[in-house]
Amino acid sequence: MPIPPCYSPTASRDSRPPFDQEVPPIPILAAAGAALSSPVSATAAQGFQGDVAGLILHSGPMAQLVLLVLAFFSVMSWAVMAERYRALSRAEREDLALLRRFRGTESLADLRDACERLPYSPMAHVYRTGFRELMHSRPGRGPGAPGGAATMAAPHESQMTARVLERAMISASSESLSRLERFLGFLASTASATPFIGLFGTVWGIMGAFRSIGMTGTANLATVAPGISEALITTAAGLAAAIPAVLGYNYFNNRLRVIGNRLDNFIAETMNRFEKAS
Repeated sequence: MPIPPCYSPTASRDSRPPFDQEVPPIPILAAAGAALSSPVSATAAQGFQGDVAGLILHSGPMAQLVLLVLAFFSVMSWAVMAERYRALSRAEREDLALLRRFRGTESLADLRDACERLPYSPMAHVYRTGFRELMHSRPGRGPGAPGGAATMAAPHESQMTARVLERAMISASSESLSRLERFLGFLASTASATPFIGLFGTVWGIMGAFRSIGMTGTANLATVAPGISEALITTAAGLAAAIPAVLGYNYFNNRLRVIGNRLDNFIAETMNRFEKAS
């Protein structure tokens, strides 16, 4: 059978490439290798630090500003909590000392003198106010009026005096509680504002991470990790400032509620004591 002229076994054998001939690299793999070994990725990996101090030092100016603001809120909230704890403890200690003397056998004047030595006690302030109003109401009562008129007016004047005394002591109680509540609004502001300040730093850090991806043209971990870590450290700082402020605010509110209830009971006992002495 004759071989067609277009077929040549020798030519077909010679046109095959030898096995030891170098295969050209695939362009996609070469580009990926160049991107992994680029100086940008090496710099990003070298600049990323795993500890918290390294994250703060290598963060951007905006993240450092956010951390500075959160540090201010945190330090001030801890200072407020320490000062309020000392003030409330001192007020409760003096209140208990006055209650022991009030429920004893001392006279009203002796109790007034004892209250002068308790400047931080809310109960002492309430008692001084009530005693002063009681002394102001006594001269208008009557021995100078005729006997019948004085007798007829005595119940009405007694009721009027009791209402005046009660209103005066309630007002003094509100003033004392307002002094004890001082600076607690800062704790509430810290608890509500600092998470959003940390969230602002989070958004800014994610924006920086995407900007780095766009500048380098790669989306590897070494490029994204610094921006994400910067975002997470501001979130953690915001929560670290907010959580103690929330706990402190609730704690002091509970203590103030107890002091307010104790003041209400003290006002009732003081009114009974004044009516018995009248």
